[in-house]
Amino acid sequence: MDAVFGATGFLGRWTVLHLLGRGRQVAAVVRAPGGLRDWLLDHGADVERLLFVTADITAGASLGLSAEDDRRLMDVREVFNAAAIYRFGLSREQAQAVNVDGAVNVVRWAGTRPNLRTLIHVSGYRVGLDPEPRYPLPEAESAKLYRSKGAYEGSKTEADAAVRVLAAQLGIPLTVVNPSSVIGHSTTGEAGQYLGLAELVRDLWTGKLPALPGTARTFVPVVTVDYFAEFMATLTECGPGDRHWVLDEKTPDLPKLVRLLAEHLGVRAPKFRVPVGLVRRLPSSLTGANPETLTFLAEDRYDTESARAVGLRQPPVEIALRRWADRLVADGFGATPAVLPGGFHDIGGARTYVAGDRSTPKTVVLQGIPFISQAGQDVPGSVLVADPPGLGRSGPAAGKPEDWLAELLAPVRSRPILIAHSVAAAPALRYAAAQSDRIAGLVLVAPHFLHDTPLAPRTTADQPRRADAARDEARWTRTANDPTERRVLRVLATETGAITTPDFDGLPQILRSLG
Repeated sequence: MDAVFGATGFLGRWTVLHLLGRGRQVAAVVRAPGGLRDWLLDHGADVERLLFVTADITAGASLGLSAEDDRRLMDVREVFNAAAIYRFGLSREQAQAVNVDGAVNVVRWAGTRPNLRTLIHVSGYRVGLDPEPRYPLPEAESAKLYRSKGAYEGSKTEADAAVRVLAAQLGIPLTVVNPSSVIGHSTTGEAGQYLGLAELVRDLWTGKLPALPGTARTFVPVVTVDYFAEFMATLTECGPGDRHWVLDEKTPDLPKLVRLLAEHLGVRAPKFRVPVGLVRRLPSSLTGANPETLTFLAEDRYDTESARAVGLRQPPVEIALRRWADRLVADGFGATPAVLPGGFHDIGGARTYVAGDRSTPKTVVLQGIPFISQAGQDVPGSVLVADPPGLGRSGPAAGKPEDWLAELLAPVRSRPILIAHSVAAAPALRYAAAQSDRIAGLVLVAPHFLHDTPLAPRTTADQPRRADAARDEARWTRTANDPTERRVLRVLATETGAITTPDFDGLPQILRSLG
């Protein structure tokens, strides 16, 4: 049996998924299940071999386990400790309680398992380089450590030393895994964690990254979560005693990485770099940088030979980064997890956000103003959701919106019902008038031209907004409020037989009537 501590966390749940995928019997040692079983089922796991055990790693060496649960775990052979509190702005006491004392408690408990083969401890990639770790440190040294590195990285540094020292003292077979910045799944982009490098991507997306800290060779390596989890699961076949730096050495240096993501998302990359030392000296209120994240901006490279020897192949890192960025935007960087995740494509000269079925949709939903992140995701049947150029998550285009729409629908082989929200009614009506044989019907949700009052830019706060979104939406608004344009659209609405509804709530009944 394998015991996984921190099984509901980002790294822990993916590790459990991959262990179950290898036919292992797994005990998820958690404070509370937190929807883990449902998440595993959604990801195709066989949960028949999954056991939930309630514990608290901060409750001493007994971990707060009941006597019965402790007996149930007596045959554990591999112990995975992925439990940690990953957050910036912690106090030293908060970080130490979980990341240091909790790790020490797991080591002591693991030492009581008579059949223990390996304790696998998840550390940090910028710690553990000292060949002779010391624990505990004198208070003066410990205080200096936390002042220089911050509570999170200070605690991970202290925990790494504590685990290595204590395991050696107790004769516990130990393997240490040092992952770099863990990004989303290499295929789906799914992450579920929005700290660290994800915050930099959010700032890039929202136009709050005027300059990039670091140098041309600043290296913030990444590893996909599925590769990392498969690596962890593979360690059940390896002997103890190794330390593995798990990262993709092909990760572009940070400036190139940021340019790659900016191009993919259709936003501007920062033109200037600022030395980390200068950023550290300036007030964070001015720079917008969290001081604790600056310690990760370095040019260091790492010895990954032992990790490569495990024999797994890394997925293409640049593709994985793009898919991760797609998912970050789809999830609103954690604000509104997407029901129907999408991604960015070049359509009609615009970096266009598209989700759903691009070949045989039953319905096509076009976003308008205000942006509604979940628009169209409750529409029954196969659906294609797209943000027109300059609206929502899509960048602007030089051409006409109706030309963009024609290119979007060119690959579609079905005759979908076209649903257009607000100002997206304009290109939808023109497309319907020109190519009525390509669609089964046209539904306009809150079309702007039927209101007597001029349309004003309106925003919703459910997602971080794309840089320049307000400027682009203002252009749509000016066109929408042109009296001639409004008259033309009213005529087209009559000629095309468009159905109108004041909001998305009325869609289900309309779609049923259209078949």
